[in-house]
Amino acid sequence: MIVSELLEHGFTEVALPDPEREIHGVYIGDLLSWVMGRAQADNAWITIMSNINVIAVATLADTAVVILSEDVELPEEIVRQAEMKDVNVLRSPKPSYETAVLLYELLK
Repeated sequence: MIVSELLEHGFTEVALPDPEREIHGVYIGDLLSWVMGRAQADNAWITIMSNINVIAVATLADTAVVILSEDVELPEEIVRQAEMKDVNVLRSPKPSYETAVLLYELLK
């Protein structure tokens, strides 16, 4: 599945500089140092964190997309940074668990 296909399943675009990026797997985490060491390239990363460090960690971990659960919003300056760094960011209105279950169903 590619990132842009998630828009058809209740996800909302925040930043989408690389909409054709393939998603392979899901990682859920809010402790950035933990995510940096454990998320895998091409994962969809689900978090409620909304600071600039999320973009840095997504870049280092090479995640396909950051998904902000519970409709968390990013400040505009962080959205611009995501676009500059080619980091896809989407929002989900659901809690992290329900977002992960939906992704599991979509990716299998």
